[in-house]
Amino acid sequence: MVDDEEEAHLKAAFGDSSDDEHLEDRETSVVGDSTTAVWERVEKINGLWIRRDFLSVHHHSDLLSAILNEGWFVEESINQAMRFGDLPSWAIELSDLILESVESVDLPVLPADLLWREPLFDQLIVNLYQPGEGICAHVDLLRFEDGIAIVSLESPCVMRFSPAEKGEGEGVDVLLSPGSLILMSGEARYQWKHEINRKQIGFQVWEGEEIDQKRRISITLRKLCPS
Repeated sequence: MVDDEEEAHLKAAFGDSSDDEHLEDRETSVVGDSTTAVWERVEKINGLWIRRDFLSVHHHSDLLSAILNEGWFVEESINQAMRFGDLPSWAIELSDLILESVESVDLPVLPADLLWREPLFDQLIVNLYQPGEGICAHVDLLRFEDGIAIVSLESPCVMRFSPAEKGEGEGVDVLLSPGSLILMSGEARYQWKHEINRKQIGFQVWEGEEIDQKRRISITLRKLCPS
């Protein structure tokens, strides 16, 4: 369970907003528990969208508890869990919430043809990052279809996107706050790499200020290509 101190930290984090200069289109709608859905398009990367307020504080806490109750990370040496096909009930509910949020706005957050597939996602990765840990720049394997979702829990971090082909443009940084959701499709999924820089002292920089990183858990949802 999430203790009172962490709950207060999450409330403080959810209350923050960002005037990211790379964000362009926005649309608001009412979804689920009457929270306000605001989708923002990352201007320089076609197919990259972020919803910063995707999870309420309560839903964030429940989702975190469900993941920790799976028992995947009891041993300190284990920091990743994968599931294929039959996903945990909480992951199915999360996928349904993503679809509901996408369909609630008149914006091309995901290509229309992806919204008809059943299920929307059938592969799950949960990663646990300790302060200073990250992941190298990569494009997700082509064994997965278009349309990838990443939900961030606990600590904020900066994810850097860079062109898959060298010399094709500059990198773009995106702040992933607790409870946020990013969706990658089209160019963002196939033509841009994404990474989280490893920092030995556990700090990242956002708009000139250091982010004091603590433990972070990410949930990645994807769809396997037909065999």
